[in-house]
Amino acid sequence: MKNHLLLTIAGILALTATVQAQNLFVSDISGNIYDFTPGGARSTFASGLNEPEGLAFNSAGDLFEADLLGGNIYEYTPGEVRSTFASGLDQPLGLAFNSAGNLFEADSQSGNIYEFTPGGVRSTFASGLSGPEGLAFNSAGNLFEADIASGNIYEFTPGGVRSTFASGLSYPLGLAFNSAGNLFETDWGTGSIYEFTPGGVRSTFASGLNQDNGMAFDSTGDLFVADYGSGNIYEFTPGGAKSTFASGLSGPEGLAFQSVPEPSMWAILGMSVVALFGLRHKK
Repeated sequence: MKNHLLLTIAGILALTATVQAQNLFVSDISGNIYDFTPGGARSTFASGLNEPEGLAFNSAGDLFEADLLGGNIYEYTPGEVRSTFASGLDQPLGLAFNSAGNLFEADSQSGNIYEFTPGGVRSTFASGLSGPEGLAFNSAGNLFEADIASGNIYEFTPGGVRSTFASGLSYPLGLAFNSAGNLFETDWGTGSIYEFTPGGVRSTFASGLNQDNGMAFDSTGDLFVADYGSGNIYEFTPGGAKSTFASGLSGPEGLAFQSVPEPSMWAILGMSVVALFGLRHKK
């Protein structure tokens, strides 16, 4: 009985871990979006796009993609059905969702950041920028923007008040926050990844990259980076150890992880009750 119980608990924990597994989605200059399993197996999720760039998932698991040269934002269901969420944009690049489910888009040529409601209603959140690229929200709901031409990272309050978070960068592109609230930035011009504390103190997390672009953290805290020049996706542990997750891409740009929803505590409890009930009747 005791051994059966231990095996049951182990099975439930294994199921929970499996449910938490994340696939990595990568946009590629070839016009494709690729889907990678945690083990690195690749499949084509979408094709025929016009230089796909930024990727972001909403809470429902739909994937949003900024189609740079097409001027559109496309929405994909988990079943790969595509629809046009927004059009008429001027070279859209970075995408990010806030906690309310509104989508923010960096419009690189107009110098604007647009905000879209879930229903697709557009408003201008910020303007007068010098080539907005990557976007990321911190836990306080402030929006951070990589401004490629000025070499700055700007911080915006939810009300749109702008301040300079960092300056003196060389073509900043991708942005991502780790679980500790530190901001990571891909510096295209130097081939470095910089890490910033919430107070703005900068350190070099990695160097020697070849036109590093989009980035994303997985659920374990590892950082994944699209290295445009080499065609590789690199994975970094929190301590900075680098490995190659994928290779042979034709200019990877945007990255985004999709998590399969975790089971609720009620679901786990229910599985436990069913399992224990089954064991009881095997006695």
